[in-house]
Amino acid sequence: MKVMLHEMSWAEAKEYFAKNDIAILPVGSNEQHGPQNPLGTDHLIAKAIAEETAKRIGILCLQVIPFGVSSHHKQFWGTIHVSPETLKNYVKEVCLALNYYGVRKVVIVNGHGGNLGALMEVARELREKGIFVSVFQWWPITGKLLPELFTPEERRHACAEETSLNLTLHPNIVDMSKAVDEEPREHKVRVEGVTLALDTVDYTDSGVFGKSTIASAEKGKKVFEAVISELVKHVNLLREAKIEDLMQKSKV
Repeated sequence: MKVMLHEMSWAEAKEYFAKNDIAILPVGSNEQHGPQNPLGTDHLIAKAIAEETAKRIGILCLQVIPFGVSSHHKQFWGTIHVSPETLKNYVKEVCLALNYYGVRKVVIVNGHGGNLGALMEVARELREKGIFVSVFQWWPITGKLLPELFTPEERRHACAEETSLNLTLHPNIVDMSKAVDEEPREHKVRVEGVTLALDTVDYTDSGVFGKSTIASAEKGKKVFEAVISELVKHVNLLREAKIEDLMQKSKV
């Protein structure tokens, strides 16, 4: 059974939409992830998570949206970024196109934290139009599911956890000989309660926010399986949910 929309004919797509009102949309970014990881880390991981979930439970999966809200990484060569408004409009129009064929439930697999604000705005706006959008992110849950696998310093951006996933999913484009450990700098004006609009280069010279050198494909496989298990659970719950129970409530 085909689950990738771009691999289906229009007749096969029609057959799917006639029976299903749900789809998965992976979204990521193209930004620096230290000297050892590919620039496409976020969208490559989101794509892999979304596609594997789709295959396991027979849910339609769209092509990944590779560019995201990443201007804070722009000083590192090769980072391609779009504005929050651009990402929001792109995702919204994709979801509306799906809705034309009867899709009313969309699971966004987001690979980049910087996208979250724009994606949540999309989710709220589309809920008012009768479309329920959920946003799944893999990294907030792994510390709870696998608390002993990595230390906090190994779970940050471009560190061992993320690098381990890359080693599992596409080891041919990871160069562990270039992996580094770098403790991010604190800005001199920062105090508790203050949020600063800084860029990655203000914190780290390598783009790594902690320890990346102990990454391994074995650990990455454990992360991947734990994440897939959780997402499968969510998609199955959403698939079975009645759409009227997912919509906004009326005035009290």
